[in-house]
Amino acid sequence: MSLKNLPLDAGRLGVALCVSVEAKTDPETGEVKTDREGLPVWTVGVAVRPEGRRTALIEVSVTGEPKGVLVGQVVSLVGLEAFWWEMNGRAGLAYRAESVVPQPPAARPAADPRGSGGGEK
Repeated sequence: MSLKNLPLDAGRLGVALCVSVEAKTDPETGEVKTDREGLPVWTVGVAVRPEGRRTALIEVSVTGEPKGVLVGQVVSLVGLEAFWWEMNGRAGLAYRAESVVPQPPAARPAADPRGSGGGEK
């Protein structure tokens, strides 16, 4: 089977919540993996929940350390694509993105000017 890159509409994944950020390493040597240009590859674990579907955890590879991305933060997956791989009798679907960027925190509703006294006195 040939490798095919499939562009994905990241907006259809619903909210994307970062659950891990780590350099991608070779399990045998412990060395950080690099892309074709020799730049380090990072893996960002992302929990997604498309509308009306179950929550899924995907690991997204990205070249270079994602700047400002923290565990527990909502992120955007820019240039997200999926591709099918096969190696040594194993196969699977993998994800990569051009970048993973943090989203600003959601605006909180304004506090009630009457306070939270629990009723009239």
